[in-house]
Formats: sequence, structure tokens, C-alpha cells
Amino acid sequence: MNETVVTAKAAIAAFFAAIGAFLGWRGIMAVVWVVLMAMDWITGTAAARKNGTWKSAMARDGAWHKAGSVLVVVVALLGDFILGVMISHIPVLEIAWPNLLGPLVLAWYIVTELGSILENAVKMGAKVPGWIVKIFDATLKMVDKAGQQD
Repeated sequence: MNETVVTAKAAIAAFFAAIGAFLGWRGIMAVVWVVLMAMDWITGTAAARKNGTWKSAMARDGAWHKAGSVLVVVVALLGDFILGVMISHIPVLEIAWPNLLGPLVLAWYIVTELGSILENAVKMGAKVPGWIVKIFDATLKMVDKAGQQD
């Protein structure tokens, strides 16, 4: 294998290992989500350019949409933290808080970004197997169901 490719793979693996060591698996989920948001932005821009539909107003709307998504993730992660602190310091609340808000929101956004990237690929002329779309739809429904558990 080309030495440059091996070096690049090692750098990527080291990056994710460092993120995992410092932030844990939730941190890795957050990094994956950020990478997917960037890919969605790039592929969406490419598809719009290819089809002659690119407009700066639409690009700005996309940026605001991504910024709003970041706020939702931050609120979910802060919610996990605050609820965990409250539950651990109020003895009468005999509840175990598993820190699910952040991971569920991140999982939902990750699957949504993957679907959006597939949509952009189709707009760019790629054929996408129908089964992969069904798998992402089913996964999104499972994440939604997990978040609605009593």
C-alpha cells in the first residue's frame, strides 16, 4: 500500500483514538456528526452547483440550520450533565440517569446527515440502492422510538 495512504489512515485512527481517550464514545459520536455535517454541506453545494440551483440565500439558510442543530446537541449534552448532577446530589430522587439525551440526539442527527448526503449524491447523478435508504429510515425510527420510551 502507498506509504502516504498508510500514514493518512494512521493519522485518522490516532485522531479518533485521542478523541475517544479524552471525550469517550460520546465525543467520537460528536466528531463523526461534525464530519458528516461538513460532508453534507460540501455535497449539497456540489449538487446545487451541478444542477445550477446554487443560491447564496439557500447556503445561508443551510448554515443557520446547521447552527441550530449544534445548539440542539449542546442543549441535550448539557441536559444530560445537569440532570446527572441533580440526581446524584438529591438523595430523594432515586433515579439512575444513563446520560441518554446527548447520544440519542447525536445518533438522530448522524442518521439524518447520512440520509441527506445520500440525497445529495442522487442530485449529483449517483444511483443509490433502495435498501440503504430503507435501513437509514428504519434506524431513524428506532432512534426516535428509543427517545420516546417511558
